[in-house]
Amino acid sequence: MRMSSQSVTCVALLADPDTPTVIAEHMAGILPARLAKRSGQGRRFDVQVVSEPFTAGTEDLPTLIRRIIDRGKAENWDIVVAITDLPLHTHGRKLVVELSHEHCVALLSLPPLGGLRLRRKALRAVEEVVLSLASPRATGAEEPPQRQPLGRFASRLAPIHPGPIGEDEIADLRYVVSGPRGYLRVLGGMVRANRPWRLVPGLKKALAAALATGAIATVNSTIWSLAQSQSTLRLVIAMVGSVTLMIVWLILDAHLWHRSTDTSLEERKRTTLYNASTIVTVGFGVLVCYAGLLVVNLVWALFILNDRVFASTTRTPLHAAEYWTLAWLVASIATVGGALGSGLESEEAIRAAAFSKRESERRRMLQDDRGDEGPSSNGSRTEQE
Repeated sequence: MRMSSQSVTCVALLADPDTPTVIAEHMAGILPARLAKRSGQGRRFDVQVVSEPFTAGTEDLPTLIRRIIDRGKAENWDIVVAITDLPLHTHGRKLVVELSHEHCVALLSLPPLGGLRLRRKALRAVEEVVLSLASPRATGAEEPPQRQPLGRFASRLAPIHPGPIGEDEIADLRYVVSGPRGYLRVLGGMVRANRPWRLVPGLKKALAAALATGAIATVNSTIWSLAQSQSTLRLVIAMVGSVTLMIVWLILDAHLWHRSTDTSLEERKRTTLYNASTIVTVGFGVLVCYAGLLVVNLVWALFILNDRVFASTTRTPLHAAEYWTLAWLVASIATVGGALGSGLESEEAIRAAAFSKRESERRRMLQDDRGDEGPSSNGSRTEQE
């Protein structure tokens, strides 16, 4: 690709479905003005979003870069910035972004940006990447591209730092994260990309089963006596046990656990990240459900319980502590009931909690696109197989 000689530079944000597309569409309305202001000289930028599963079937960086280059050539875009929510690896490190100034393309991986203020960080990263690719220095001989840092991008997003590049690689500038802090940033970014708050509405049948269980348990006199005999430690153990049971059941029942036949170290690290993000995502959803059950059970107990009947059964006056203890125990019991009810959920209701499920969905989307295009599909589609 060559930079356009006109005053308008066409920038394509090639985004994977789901979170990358949402973020790309958000920044598309902001980027043109920011880029024009920083580039100066009356230069204008036309930013468009193209949502397609360009990472489907592979996480190999050279293959992805070739796909992006071919896609840009096919559409005659000036600059292509591809955005994915997959955690990509290179030379034993986790990739943040890599650029090829010769081809005016870049690949940005969202997870290493972390789970907080993701849109702002992604906007800043894409802004710096586009300005670097659009800079005259990108094709000049004054300084090798790999020695030109991405301005504010690296300094404000520590522990991001330049990464090694092999002599035979297409990329000429790369940023990576490494170490424990980098791992935690990637994990947080993966959980953010999973959008765990979407899991709660997807568990409506499990929640219905849990609420029914809690309503019945609250008016059970045996549960009253049992609640009064429990220590705080036992209540905590019951809570942890019920939440763990719910998490394990959801992951196993929906086949969210990622397994790989590849025994390489890099693939083992990727599998560990996938499964860790799934556990945290599902755990977040389950904890939100547990908190909701606790509140609902407490309100239900305040409405339905009679202090004289309760005291005659348990020989304990019904005060605030008794309401709280009963609601806490009932929430744990109801969560177990919800775990059983979650078996009624369809796998599609919670597949967004796992990267492996989204990858399978993207492969199906790619196959559908190829089927629609038929034998006349272009070379970039064929390469994506």
